Amino acid sequence: VVIESSFGAPKITKDGVTVAKALILEDKYENLAAQILKEAASKSNDNAGDGTTTTVVLAKAIAQEGIRQVAAGANPMDLKRGIEAAAKVVVDEIKKMSKIIKSSDEVSQVATISANGDADIGKKLAEAFEKVGKDGVVTVEEANKSDDFEVQIVEGMNFDRGFLSPYFVTNSEK
Repeated sequence: VVIESSFGAPKITKDGVTVAKALILEDKYENLAAQILKEAASKSNDNAGDGTTTTVVLAKAIAQEGIRQVAAGANPMDLKRGIEAAAKVVVDEIKKMSKIIKSSDEVSQVATISANGDADIGKKLAEAFEKVGKDGVVTVEEANKSDDFEVQIVEGMNFDRGFLSPYFVTNSEK
């Protein structure tokens, strides 16, 4: 998908949450639905780091079929309960199928897939995860050049904001 930008070059992406965030529809009801899809895609991204396109496609299919069923006379509350029960079954099955990643090679393979097949990025991400450990946090930032990337380790906590109040400053020279 190519997303027009008001400044700079257009953005080319296949990430569902990026596409959803770029949507602004004129019809207020369609835009409301788009906002709900954006929220669902963002939650998938926050919880799993992936699956945003799948989330949007599934939500659309569930909504379309739900509307069709209600129009055909189905009870909306029964439909809601059925969707919730089905979701629980699907989540349980996915949990059964999931695999715990143990090696750096496995991390590299998953990261390579998430990086659209770029093995160099996959290796760098595996390196980063190996350094921070399973409970560490890895933050990926866009570089100025598409082929330029590095791994930086930040010890402790890092806040992207300044002081909440100037009274917190104990040494103004730092």
